[in-house]
Amino acid sequence: MILRVNEIDYFVDVKGEGFPVVFLHGFTGDTRTWSEVTDVLKGMYQCISIDIIGHGKSDSPLDADRYSMDAASKDIKEILYELHIKKAAFVGYSMGGRLALHYSNIYSDTVSVLILESASPGLKTDEERRERRERDHALADRIMDEGLQSFVEFWEGIPLFSTQKKLPQKVKERIRVQRLQQSPVGLSNSLKGMGTGAQPSWWDALKNLPFPVILLIGELDRKFAAIADEMKMSIPDTEIIPFFDTGHAIHVEDPRKFGTIVKEVLFNYIKEDF
Repeated sequence: MILRVNEIDYFVDVKGEGFPVVFLHGFTGDTRTWSEVTDVLKGMYQCISIDIIGHGKSDSPLDADRYSMDAASKDIKEILYELHIKKAAFVGYSMGGRLALHYSNIYSDTVSVLILESASPGLKTDEERRERRERDHALADRIMDEGLQSFVEFWEGIPLFSTQKKLPQKVKERIRVQRLQQSPVGLSNSLKGMGTGAQPSWWDALKNLPFPVILLIGELDRKFAAIADEMKMSIPDTEIIPFFDTGHAIHVEDPRKFGTIVKEVLFNYIKEDF
């Protein structure tokens, strides 16, 4: 369905009935990346997948400021209001995980449990953020200057996704087609507005999170496994769940197991009525 909130049209895919679970995809993704996972969950939960601004069938406005974490979080809050949802579990991957964490710090009373897949609270220092913003903006300009196909070929080759080379060819082709259907303006502005360099650091706020936080990591993704270890030291109610022989995008590399684990987490942590 299309929901218009704050003058932006958002595509929202809703499956199943039960306690609501919101899914936020990563950069260059959309609601389709969650299909196999939500198929596992829809028998027990209401699965709400959102095309984040600039992605999929949602709008891609020209104003990069409209893509800020604050603005995107406000939009998600309005989407839940339109769906008559007061509280939900959140599952976020990579960029979507950073957005879910940002949202959860602002609207903590609407979150029952936060499940983060290969995500971080941002960079700790102003200097790190400045340097990352410069790289994000350069990449954003590359998308507009060289075109989407050139960017997708580059993006598929970065070390972060090296473990996806072992995926079946039909899966890799499906991911490529999905990426090539994205909006160049949307991706470029997402890097400027929601890139890691634009995100404020939430490291100091982790200790104040009032709900359980589950950190899902692929054991081959050593960078984000280390980030999860550090996050665990600050979050009061948390656990890390590693996935054997997977990298950054666990839900892509092993969607059935990912869905089963998320289902178990939700069963263990969601106790309240709704």
